[in-house]
Amino acid sequence: MAGTMLSVNSSDIRNGRHNYHSVSGGDTGNNSSEKAASAVPVVCFVAAKSGTGKTTFLEKLIREMTERGYRIGVIKSDAHRFDIDKPGKDSWRFAEAGSTATAIIGPDKYAVIQKTETKKDIEEVIPMIENVDIILVEGFKMSQRPRFEVVRRELGTEIVSPAENLLGVITDVEDLAAPVPLIDLNDYVRVADIIISVFNLNQ
Repeated sequence: MAGTMLSVNSSDIRNGRHNYHSVSGGDTGNNSSEKAASAVPVVCFVAAKSGTGKTTFLEKLIREMTERGYRIGVIKSDAHRFDIDKPGKDSWRFAEAGSTATAIIGPDKYAVIQKTETKKDIEEVIPMIENVDIILVEGFKMSQRPRFEVVRRELGTEIVSPAENLLGVITDVEDLAAPVPLIDLNDYVRVADIIISVFNLNQ
């Protein structure tokens, strides 16, 4: 979908006009200092309905940005009850016995499984993500964070995001009316370029 110019005012976003956080890219390797959570940019990927291909697109985008040297954090919104533990494992047995929180610590990673009465707000979870250059989020359309919206023709062409929060629309609808760039459903490279440019990650 060539020919659509980037109309987002990136200086406004970086300067916090919409309460967004920004970060100077600097050294993106493992030797760079750990960034404070408030300084790490957060970008959501949302859609009006499920089944648009957000997860597949994000998977390709994560791989693309990782290959460029960026450290990526990911948060996913889940509308259902999920269980990431494995039945029969020690941590699962502790939870089944009644533990409210269970942590497991290994030589190269750790995990904390915390039971909650209500769904956590994204802003409560963001500070838990450490040692990354950017956080990509699947879902949380009610967040005021900057976002890309995924629109697939067969599921409807309504854009549900406020224009002031949109960085681009990822779509297979070439003539979709939108105040921001239209990006092909397979063009994760362009989305990586936009994110890096808007948030100065290459400095």
